[in-house]
Amino acid sequence: MPTAAIDVQNLRKTYRDGLLSRRAVEALRGVSLAVERGEIFGLLGPNGAGKTTLIKVLLGIVRRTAGEASLLGLPAGSRLARKQVGYLPENHRIPRHHTGNSALMFFGSLSGLSRREIRQRRGPLLETVGLARWGQTPIRKYSKGMLQRLGLAQALLHDPQLLILDEPTDGVDPVGRSEMRTLLQSLKAQGKTIFINSHLLQEVELVCDRVAILDHGALLHQGPIAALTVRADAQARFTVAAREDALRRALDDSSGVESRSLGGDQFEVLLKTNDQATIDGTIDRLRQQGVSLVSLSRGRQTLEEAFLDILARARDQR
Repeated sequence: MPTAAIDVQNLRKTYRDGLLSRRAVEALRGVSLAVERGEIFGLLGPNGAGKTTLIKVLLGIVRRTAGEASLLGLPAGSRLARKQVGYLPENHRIPRHHTGNSALMFFGSLSGLSRREIRQRRGPLLETVGLARWGQTPIRKYSKGMLQRLGLAQALLHDPQLLILDEPTDGVDPVGRSEMRTLLQSLKAQGKTIFINSHLLQEVELVCDRVAILDHGALLHQGPIAALTVRADAQARFTVAAREDALRRALDDSSGVESRSLGGDQFEVLLKTNDQATIDGTIDRLRQQGVSLVSLSRGRQTLEEAFLDILARARDQR
């Protein structure tokens, strides 16, 4: 079996509050998580949750206090691991005397690419991120959104297997965010793994497969967005096409089920449960009576609602 792209086990990081102080600040408190290869994974949490510290440990910028962390099967922070990682930091800075082309030449050289390799790659890459006509333009004329696009280009320049993106759509307009989502899905289709730290929960919900939620250095939740956003008390709602007598026969023995006519041969069936086995059984009975299922929806909450609920429950328990 291939190793996870990111594997973190019982990771701890403790800072000292000043050189002479004995007061310890626990930035990470035994965090364990795994990011599978080829997925888009979101790291969520309020300010001070430990997200930036976790990223810095993964990149080898700070040393862990305890626990283990690896990237693509290699020790986190090692030279070999870093060569396979593309990183877009939050509020990244590019010297203003550069053009788009010269900035990529500079960053590509830091990644060990030859000038020839950089020239071959930067044109197609600038086109990919929507900056094809801006390669010769000085950075000082770039908007914040354009700088984010250029930052993503530099992260991709050495063709890494793992991308770590810190607030990648910060300052990007709605059209640019949509294009960024399309690009990230394309990179995923190429087999790349993408690890995103973002406060824009709507963007995370649209692009990520799974998320982890941190608060005060502790992991509160890890799992698929689809599971996280299903309400525990939700109801299943069916739209069906059938004769009324056939629908009545299918639902005669069912408790907690309501139905109403939508006109013609269409009805709405409301099942007051979110239990999958009950939903499956109801669908089976409907089909046995020749009832056609037109649509099925389940009560959901937004990722933001789920996120706030998990934080509130965690803080109530403290």
